[in-house]
Amino acid sequence: MARKNALGKGLGALIEDAGDLGKNAKASAAIIEVDISDIEANPWQPRTTFDEEKLAELAKSIKEIGIIQPLTLRKTKHGKYQLIAGERRFRASKLAGLDKVPAYVRIADDDSMLEMALVENIQREDLDPIEIAISYQRLIDECKLTQESMSERVGKKRSTISNYLRLLRLPAEIQLGLRNKQISMGHARALVNIEDANVQIQLYERIVAEDMSVRKVEQEVKGLNTKDKDKKGEEKKTDTSSEDYTALEKQLSELFSTNIRFSRSKSGKGKIVIPFGSDDELEKIINILDKAK
Repeated sequence: MARKNALGKGLGALIEDAGDLGKNAKASAAIIEVDISDIEANPWQPRTTFDEEKLAELAKSIKEIGIIQPLTLRKTKHGKYQLIAGERRFRASKLAGLDKVPAYVRIADDDSMLEMALVENIQREDLDPIEIAISYQRLIDECKLTQESMSERVGKKRSTISNYLRLLRLPAEIQLGLRNKQISMGHARALVNIEDANVQIQLYERIVAEDMSVRKVEQEVKGLNTKDKDKKGEEKKTDTSSEDYTALEKQLSELFSTNIRFSRSKSGKGKIVIPFGSDDELEKIINILDKAK
């Protein structure tokens, strides 16, 4: 149970238990000082943007008190080191003019390294929802993890992972709006429930223009889906147009020499009524049906 709790705290909580982060990864028990010039950036870095202002603030803090949380590195074949986790601290350390940084050194293959970098990044509070969603998708595509195994790795509910992955179905314009904080995760989750991409974009533009609340958007989406459902039901009910029914009634009325009537319920069920006024007329109808057989 203790291991599962640690998984919810980010990569730092996992340093002492390398088994949870990849079967081919091993951790150094000690923190060592590494020349910053010997460290290479992580080519699998899931994060794509860094806030320059916050980076400068971190650099100032590092100048004053140093790095509190060590970087996590792996040693390369050429005697250099490659970042697994801590790129923000690495960049800030270079800004601060440090020559050496404290680090844990791991032995990890490329797959394990990618997985560790993705898992560590997902735990960050400053990652935007689309970056998190992309990280989850990469864990599925590149690390061959299922949503079930991801749930165990990152300490998140499976439903939470599914909600993030669904964001990737949104049009690029809406994803960009979410990344730029023009809409919230709540807005995006509501928009995902609309099937038509054009309708999604139209409502997204209204959200931005009118500063709509999440509750208001949810109501709008519910109304749109109800209309769409009614429209589909109406289309189903009128698969055969009223003109077709009229023509068919006329044709059958001429065939049976009587006024044929149709009746149909909203569910689509119905019946054809063939009236007759005497035994002779009934006999005639039966003869016609017999010939039809």
